[in-house]
Amino acid sequence: MKICTFNVNSMRARKDLVFEWLNHRQGDIDILCFQEIKTVDEGFPVEDFRSMGYESAVFGQKSYNGVAICSRFPLADLARGFGRAEWDTQSRLISAEIEGITLINAYAPHGGLRGTEKYQYKQGWYTAFLDYLRENFSASDPLIVTGDLNVAHADSDVYDATALADTIGTMPEERALLEMLFDWGLIDGFRRMNPEKRMFTWWDYRTAGIWRDEGMRIDYFLCTAALWPRIKEIDIDLWPRRRRVPTPSDHAPLLMVME
Repeated sequence: MKICTFNVNSMRARKDLVFEWLNHRQGDIDILCFQEIKTVDEGFPVEDFRSMGYESAVFGQKSYNGVAICSRFPLADLARGFGRAEWDTQSRLISAEIEGITLINAYAPHGGLRGTEKYQYKQGWYTAFLDYLRENFSASDPLIVTGDLNVAHADSDVYDATALADTIGTMPEERALLEMLFDWGLIDGFRRMNPEKRMFTWWDYRTAGIWRDEGMRIDYFLCTAALWPRIKEIDIDLWPRRRRVPTPSDHAPLLMVME
């Protein structure tokens, strides 16, 4: 089973890129988790994915946010959002059971400068997400949390720890939000598999950082210990990010292989 997480930064703008990339990979991905699709459910290309063998589940939002799961396996126990109205006005969470595994696709808030409303929202969202995990799952369950979590966990996850120190995504209190998830029982799959590897999943458009590899690792596969023995590979596919035409997302896809 091969699973991908990909912040596309608008599915409408990135549709051609996504399907060119899938054809480039010759259809080897079983499950696709998209974030920041920036469209209502009706605007998501369900039929295009169906033509490639995928069933789609969408939790969309006009112009902002939005998440989707496209799977070649049946989707069961589908859930959109936290089930809490105060957090579900923004479409940031979708989950399904696939082949006995619960897969949660998340798009965490970007946040803002310390003390701003966006900063506070990110803090609150992570607290709500931890509550959601505690109320619905156990750390012994076969569970995967994937998506754009908008935090670079350690200095090794940014290209220049000094230049980016205490900026959005690297503030100590943001890194502590990820630590809460690890303390609950989730494992950072990429870092566990690649303890010394320095690779990124996001590069700033404005600085053309992809060409100098000036990026951050903010997209993740987190899993419980029950699933860890089944994970064989986690890697980043730079092909879609290095395109000039069609215009790429600012993220690259992260892929995980499970047996």
